[in-house]
Amino acid sequence: MSVESVGDKYQILQWTANLKIQWTSALNSSPAFSLGGPKFFRIDNLRFELGMALFLYGALLRERGLEMLNSDFVESATLFRKAAGVYQYLSQDVLPPLEPKLPPERPPEATPSMASIMSLVCLAEAQAVTVRKAEEKATSIGLLAKLHYGVAQFVEEASNLLRFSVADWNDISDRFRRFLSGCIVLHEARSQRYIASELKAAEQLGLALGVLRYAKSNFQGRLPGEDSWRQIFRQEIDALDKMLRKFEHENEFIWHDKLPPLDELPLLEGKKIVAPIAYRPFGLDREFLFIL
Repeated sequence: MSVESVGDKYQILQWTANLKIQWTSALNSSPAFSLGGPKFFRIDNLRFELGMALFLYGALLRERGLEMLNSDFVESATLFRKAAGVYQYLSQDVLPPLEPKLPPERPPEATPSMASIMSLVCLAEAQAVTVRKAEEKATSIGLLAKLHYGVAQFVEEASNLLRFSVADWNDISDRFRRFLSGCIVLHEARSQRYIASELKAAEQLGLALGVLRYAKSNFQGRLPGEDSWRQIFRQEIDALDKMLRKFEHENEFIWHDKLPPLDELPLLEGKKIVAPIAYRPFGLDREFLFIL
């Protein structure tokens, strides 16, 4: 039995309303722990309940993927791809019919656009794990540069969709916005470090220096306030500084290459190699087994 077959029946509507289910939003800008308490949303609609439950399921898969990150790259990437599939299913099948019935005051999680954004975020995280696996296998420098920029492209697509979909919700978490912009800067910088290494190997040290200096300039004024994020940013800045000092020293004493203007720096090129694992909803039907 589907949501469509029962969702608009009066008795079902009455039962749904009597449940008085309320949800909070992890993506809303309202603080979860304020003097007035968290902001609650109640929409008496079975499809809304299905959508919020599936959104939570996707979040749990993503959280599990983060937990597996330090122990099993393959399983971690698979969990992120499964989460992306859940969010894709939400954005394409579950939430679009609900949209006309939503009140102005609704959580971002109930909109197809936010489900699409989260699907892209999970794909970016799956690809980031895949890059770490490729780095362990000493994959070619050129491919690693493209894979890192592919992560940035996934997140940039999510960030653009967030910006273009502002009318779909009342407010969105600033922390989530900072997370997206930070991911783009980090993975662009990691791509640029690999590009610089490749240019140096080709004896184009001037171009390599230009790429590194441009990468470092992107971090100016971008250091996040969160301690855990600040540490990751600091590690990347330190890696850029170390490489930059080494290349500058070699250029000063050996190569004497001139630094190119900004418009002559090589353009970043991305490669996306992950896709969502399609979500298959579980039915209530059971298969009868006959044993002789």
